[in-house]
Amino acid sequence: MAVSEAASLTGVWTRSVESARRGRNVAAAYWREAKFPSWLQYLHFHEIQKLIGLPTAPMIAFMIGLGCVTGAIGVSLFYKASNLPEFQAIQMWRMEWLLAATAAFVAGILLKKPSGGDRG
Repeated sequence: MAVSEAASLTGVWTRSVESARRGRNVAAAYWREAKFPSWLQYLHFHEIQKLIGLPTAPMIAFMIGLGCVTGAIGVSLFYKASNLPEFQAIQMWRMEWLLAATAAFVAGILLKKPSGGDRG
């Protein structure tokens, strides 16, 4: 009985793997045929990196910093204070977002390797 169960499980596994491969191939074919707007290429990570001129690690830290600044602005847009304790809580959230942005920007600065002209 154990042999037939093992054979049954092997057949289920084989069918599952084959089904996953077919799904992957269909998705890959669709992705290759999909048409995207030409301006979308400028939002590619490496295009932005080349434009700004930062290595990968400082670029990621810069993006995280921008996200944190966006979070600080978002706190102001989404939450409205109706009394003093709520106002103080919103201000604390905003300060935390800005502190995180500062940490990310400093990390980006520290991760950037000095160029040849900066030594001296």
